[in-house]
Amino acid sequence: MTDLSDAQLHALQNLGRKKAGEEVPFVKIADARALTELGLAVRSQEGWDITPAGSAFLVRRSNAPSVQE
Repeated sequence: MTDLSDAQLHALQNLGRKKAGEEVPFVKIADARALTELGLAVRSQEGWDITPAGSAFLVRRSNAPSVQE
């Protein structure tokens, strides 16, 4: 999967928290559209929602070992 920019990753994390029922700030349209093009988010009546692929991306990212320099 393509790496996300910091802003896109932050938007995806916010969408994940939104799905969990938390209050989250507005997501920038440009970030949400980029996530939609990648299949990680979809447009809904409530704004933007994370997709199963987006949720899986966050799980994989959280389980990935950190890079040590």
